[in-house]
Amino acid sequence: MTTQVRTLPKRAPVTVVRARRSLGARLAEGVGGGLLRLFLIVVGLFWLVPTIGLLLSSLRSPSDMSASGWWTVFGKPSQLTVESYQKLLENGDITNSLVNTVLITVPATVLVVVIGSLAGYAFAWMEFPGRDWWFLAVVGLLVVPVQVALIPIAELFGRIGLFGTVFGVILFHTGFGLPFAVFLLRNFFAEIPRELLEAARLDGAGELRLFARVVLPLGGPAIASLGIFQFLWVWNDMLVALVFTKSGTQPITVALQTQVRQFGNNIDVLAPGAFISMVIPLAVFFAFQRQFVSGVMAGAVK
Repeated sequence: MTTQVRTLPKRAPVTVVRARRSLGARLAEGVGGGLLRLFLIVVGLFWLVPTIGLLLSSLRSPSDMSASGWWTVFGKPSQLTVESYQKLLENGDITNSLVNTVLITVPATVLVVVIGSLAGYAFAWMEFPGRDWWFLAVVGLLVVPVQVALIPIAELFGRIGLFGTVFGVILFHTGFGLPFAVFLLRNFFAEIPRELLEAARLDGAGELRLFARVVLPLGGPAIASLGIFQFLWVWNDMLVALVFTKSGTQPITVALQTQVRQFGNNIDVLAPGAFISMVIPLAVFFAFQRQFVSGVMAGAVK
């Protein structure tokens, strides 16, 4: 008995054909690499020119500033001095305005974050009558411009004795910061898996403990982003402070504007004051940059 062995046909050798890359593809790769980075670095340095100019101007004497531009420092480093900052510390109006700015910005930011977080959780996961209608009312407040409420609220604060006080400015910033805070945090908290909250409730967690132990840690990036936005808005505000503050409660933005109006060319005080008022929010932003980016990107990737 003979057995027949079937032989399989040999496969043709596999040849790898590399398609020739077009000139456009090679240029795109080059642009996406080193050239793009170089371009972004140049744009970043160009964007920093006003900040660098203000810093160098604040480190020069008034005579040097009136005689030449700030860029001459690179050729004559001996022009640099801290005399302007010493005069700034001796100016009671500027130093008092810096303290007022901190007293206004920090409570207004903390109140918006705390109240907005609680309200956002309530609108996202708690059941109560008219919840959706109340949330729509909060969203509707986002379209109310600040300028419309200045005169009515100024009259109200004048009747109850809050006009011209730091507390009145804090209340105004808190009230106008809450609609955006509630809208942002409610939408973020609503993305938390329901199963996670139900599991915590089965373990005996109440609403307050559930909010503190589960929701707040998960909502950290969004809360950090909200805090940065609110801090920058209140710190750099001038319109509300110009209307609601008096000479003893003015923040740094109004104090610098008053210095310009009164003395005109006192650049030795204005330059360091303006740089300090600018560098503090920049430091806050870069300190929480990672949390800010995480909050902005939250929900973009599922």
